[in-house]
Amino acid sequence: MQDPDDRRLSSYAFDLPDACIAQSPVEPRHAARMLMVGAQDGSETCRHGEVWDLADALRPGDLLVVNDTRVLRARLQVQRPSGGVAELLVLEPRGDDVWLCLARPARRLRPGQQVLLQAPQQPALALTVVAEDPATGGRLVRFPPGHADANSLEPLLERYGEVPLPPYIHRHDPADSERYQTRFASRPGAVAAPTAGLHLSDALLSRLQERGVERASVTLHVGLGTFRPLEHEDLSSLQLHQEWVELRPELVAAVEACRRRGGRVIAVGTTSVRSLEGVAALHGGQLQPYCGPVELVIQPGFRFAVVQGLLTNFHLPRSSLLLLVSALIGRHRLLQFYGLARDAGYRFFSYGDAMWIPPEAVLPEASELADAAGD
Repeated sequence: MQDPDDRRLSSYAFDLPDACIAQSPVEPRHAARMLMVGAQDGSETCRHGEVWDLADALRPGDLLVVNDTRVLRARLQVQRPSGGVAELLVLEPRGDDVWLCLARPARRLRPGQQVLLQAPQQPALALTVVAEDPATGGRLVRFPPGHADANSLEPLLERYGEVPLPPYIHRHDPADSERYQTRFASRPGAVAAPTAGLHLSDALLSRLQERGVERASVTLHVGLGTFRPLEHEDLSSLQLHQEWVELRPELVAAVEACRRRGGRVIAVGTTSVRSLEGVAALHGGQLQPYCGPVELVIQPGFRFAVVQGLLTNFHLPRSSLLLLVSALIGRHRLLQFYGLARDAGYRFFSYGDAMWIPPEAVLPEASELADAAGD
């Protein structure tokens, strides 16, 4: 029977001193610490290692699913008609060269205003505030013709924009433009990195390949809503923002081949989990090629149709990501590990350390595949 507290937001709160929030990444990438969760049978609680140890934890024939989204340099400085400065964070296209942007200070940017996009060694570029967006409090901003999607907008953002690091990272360094991208980032569109993938260095990826671990990619463009704390105490009717996902035929084939050979499907990051499970949920539990929106809530009680293991970071309290990981291993157990990690000096959030959840650590009742294996 499920614990009724699993449906209460306050059950996912925990204390975290500011000193635990990572302000810079570890070098090399694979040197980040990794908390390795033990099996559900209690034979081992957990072990401490480094992300490099993932190569020994995985088996030949396993499939590692990564998110190949690329973070846009989406933070822009504009000059208002009064001469004051405002900031735009470009979020998503709305058609006809219009983009939804978060604005600061938003109240100073009114529909009909023209603002000037500015950056060192670049000519000023006129943008128009078209309308307010009631759902987000943001602004719809028209860019010059020919900037209707992420591929066409990215060259402009490369000249004028900055990497949009999360607000809890106070240190900014020119190296962030490369370090806040995964090594396999190839499809532009995100405003935040799929942070578990930041741990996979070229050396580790090569070692995994040598060991016979396969790799395949999904695309989910990470938005700010992914990290936004939830607001309502009652989670029984929780709804989350839509996310755009592209799941290509070669990934479907890779998952099918993995299952045929007895390998395990391992997700790198919660975005990969949401991509795989969201698309499967749209097709009766079966993975199919898909390009479009998903809107899936994963919390305790959810049954995973595709994902069998997970490499993930340590997440914000009271967040949807914490609910997702709780669905895999149980809320009580997860919060115990978070307390242990905090006390052991692990580094939290985007530039922080990792947690490895192997298939044997997943709750049996959380996996549809476990039922199929027992039939």
